Amino acid sequence: MSRLDAGDPAPDFSLETDDGTVVSSADLAGSRYVLYFYPKDDTPGCTKQACGLRDSWSGVSETGVPVFGVSPDSVRSHAKFRAKYDLPYRLLADEGHRLAEAYGVWVQKKFAGREYMGVERTTFVIGADGRIQHVLPQVKPEEHAAQLVEVLAA
Repeated sequence: MSRLDAGDPAPDFSLETDDGTVVSSADLAGSRYVLYFYPKDDTPGCTKQACGLRDSWSGVSETGVPVFGVSPDSVRSHAKFRAKYDLPYRLLADEGHRLAEAYGVWVQKKFAGREYMGVERTTFVIGADGRIQHVLPQVKPEEHAAQLVEVLAA
């Protein structure tokens, strides 16, 4: 399946967060929100991305748009990652990678001569109408926060 794009309806979901609560698209209906998909907790690129967003949090929080990090890691892994780096936003456990698949960001990847399936680092801004407003594809960890703040403030 190809990656979803601006104008596409956002897939429905219901996922457990790092604090054990459940967040669903139905709960968020009628408001803008952000889903940023990343490969794995506590790895160099993902940590850089998460901490960059944390360090730019004042700019993000001023927009009033909730942000959720999404990866195939477990609730327990997310809880450790969020606590270790004092992340101000919740992380959604997509352990079966069904949401990543629905958004088209569960893809074949190559690293060190090895091919495997994994998350393509991509951010989606979902509009109050339930449609994707903006996509930040294949974001660079060090550029993600600035790009997101720019999109949310526009």
